[in-house]
Amino acid sequence: MNGQAKPHLLGMVAGLFLAGGLVVSASVATTAWLKVKTAQFITVKGSARKNIRADLTVWKGAFTTQATSLLEAQRQLKSDAEKVRQFVSARGMTNVIFAPIAIEEVKGSLTDSDGLTQPRVMGYRLTQTVRVESQAVDLVGELDRDSVALVEQGVLFTTQVPDFIYTKAGEAKVEMLAEATRDARTRAEQIAAQGGRGLGGLQSADMGVIQITPRYSGQTSWEGMNDTSSLDKTIAAVVTATFALK
Repeated sequence: MNGQAKPHLLGMVAGLFLAGGLVVSASVATTAWLKVKTAQFITVKGSARKNIRADLTVWKGAFTTQATSLLEAQRQLKSDAEKVRQFVSARGMTNVIFAPIAIEEVKGSLTDSDGLTQPRVMGYRLTQTVRVESQAVDLVGELDRDSVALVEQGVLFTTQVPDFIYTKAGEAKVEMLAEATRDARTRAEQIAAQGGRGLGGLQSADMGVIQITPRYSGQTSWEGMNDTSSLDKTIAAVVTATFALK
């Protein structure tokens, strides 16, 4: 008898919870519709996303020479700079910028005949960086891959990870604002219809930060992101829009 009553009792309890959940859901929905029915305005969020491709790349490298005299170090650096220029030009890059030369004294010490140790400049180390900017974003990979050719020529050359930049973010922001606002209007129309109302004109639109992230990445930031690590990116925007209700 007790064994048969327990399943029946559990069924009743489950039914009560289910019924309670439906009542709460219905109550929330009804409250939302009542707010729409009596409100003068409705505020919703709309979003827009677009896949983009970087249109400018910045590639940086540095080369170093060292010699016992400053003049000899400068001669070597000048020769290496010409090799770097030829290397870059041979790969179709023309916008090459060489930074001022950084000069560092190589210091050591010398012990004289009396056993006294004195500081001494043993030589000079010169470093120069090179910066290449190009809209031929697909060619930058060749610079990275082939830079070993400079090392083979005796140039102490190192490279940095290229920056891939989308220069039309300002123009895209205007486009994304319009698209996100349209999305917000569609959402607002659906909500207003549930309350038996029509949608009036746009009262205000507040755009959030722009997120430019690597494609297929879920990264976001409260301050906004402007990814420079990837060639292919996604630009996303959110707008908070307020519409009048009719």
